[in-house]
Amino acid sequence: MDFRKRLIVAFIIMTLFPMILLTSLAFVIVKYQAAVMQQTYDTEVDTLQALQNPVQVLNRLTRGIFNELKTVTKENPDSMADISYLQQLNERLGKRQAFLVVQKNSASVYCGNEAIYKKIEDTLPPYGSYDANVDGGLYINGRIPYLVKQQDFLFSDGQPGSVYIVSDVNTLMPQTKDSIVQAIGSILIVLFITGMLLIVWLYTGVLKPINQLREATKRVKEGDLNFRLEKTGEDEIGELSTDFEEMRAHLKAEIDTRVQYEEDLRSLIGNISHDLKTPLTTIKGYVEGMMDGVADTPEKREKYLRTIRSKAEDMTRMVEELSLYMRIDCKSYPYYFEKVKLTDFFADCIEEDEPELEQKHIEISLESFLSGDDEVYADREQLKRITMNIIGNAVKYLSKESGKITITLLEEPAYVRTEISDTGAGIAEKDLPHIFERFYRGDTSRNTKTGGSGLGLAIVKQIVEDHGGSVTATSKKGQGTVISFTLLKVRKDGREQAVPKINRELLGIKG
Repeated sequence: MDFRKRLIVAFIIMTLFPMILLTSLAFVIVKYQAAVMQQTYDTEVDTLQALQNPVQVLNRLTRGIFNELKTVTKENPDSMADISYLQQLNERLGKRQAFLVVQKNSASVYCGNEAIYKKIEDTLPPYGSYDANVDGGLYINGRIPYLVKQQDFLFSDGQPGSVYIVSDVNTLMPQTKDSIVQAIGSILIVLFITGMLLIVWLYTGVLKPINQLREATKRVKEGDLNFRLEKTGEDEIGELSTDFEEMRAHLKAEIDTRVQYEEDLRSLIGNISHDLKTPLTTIKGYVEGMMDGVADTPEKREKYLRTIRSKAEDMTRMVEELSLYMRIDCKSYPYYFEKVKLTDFFADCIEEDEPELEQKHIEISLESFLSGDDEVYADREQLKRITMNIIGNAVKYLSKESGKITITLLEEPAYVRTEISDTGAGIAEKDLPHIFERFYRGDTSRNTKTGGSGLGLAIVKQIVEDHGGSVTATSKKGQGTVISFTLLKVRKDGREQAVPKINRELLGIKG
């Protein structure tokens, strides 16, 4: 869930959820308090009305007793002087938040609540002045607001009397107070539940993934890249986790590559030191032989000088090979691409190398299975280097008195595939996956016959890939090896070549 949807859900949780929950709780509270008030006061009371207009509710609560008083004062007015009867009425009124007051000739006969009566005595309407303006009751607003119901009558001796039912408006019904308390409690509970839901939801959806990212960042900062950060979701944080994991994997690969490169470099320095030491020792020995007069004939001196020259050329070739690979590996070598016709190119290569190979009893031949034009995009000089490195490896590991090298040209939709096969010793199965790695050498004996920097096939691979192609190898121990590489074919229809953009630009291909 992305952050836009997450905000919508958060809005719903903060608004609609509390509204729905509070509405449900309010309905339950109203129903419950209505039932309680009906049971307590033996009359139906609307809870909302009790909250909005408590005066009207208080008036309704005492209506039955007041009607009873009307009847009693007409039929038996002297009962208003019966204290036991008045106390019974006052107890009934007490359950309805009211009390009874009886006056005879303006003098108090009975009072159910002396404390409140003393405060409102002067405000009670006198005999004959009562005007009921609230459903049979009079609301008097003063220091102590109250609702009074008054019934005037005459005692049997002719004395005027008044009976009052006084309801204290400041004292709300207990159930009304309970409703308010329950409402406030419900609001607090709903807010608490809503807050907890938001906290849990935000923690699991936002804070927890952020903490994981923070912990992962801390580990990267400390140099620990040996872990994996799992994607936490489909939102922006999940995408950030994916990007972070890709960055971590890329950094780890870069560091591993650098570590491997440093190990390879140390190995290279050791190998080069060894390989340079051998010809240098030979050169030093032959020079000392000439200086000591061992080469005392023209024939010996010429032999010594030829050997010195050969060893110097070997050293020069190793240094140049190392320098070339470093330039290619750093992408600083300038290629000069042009259209090259492979059949003619390899025919020239064979013609040039055939005499030397014949001296070593090695036969070389060319087989072409191309149906049409065989032009490719290539740097002639580096294509020559590819060929010579592969053929040179084949000659080096021939390990037979005679052998055969075959160059085969095969056609593919967008490429020309070149296969250079030999009948040499072959490559061990464990070494085959690594022969194109830089500085790798399957032969650990490092004798003068198979010595070298271990960069020959690594250079081949790098050059071929820079040409937009690929290189592979197959081999069987004791039967020979096939090195195969592809080069981009020149198309005559002007269609875009099926190679990455970087290679099209490198090769100068438009489209």
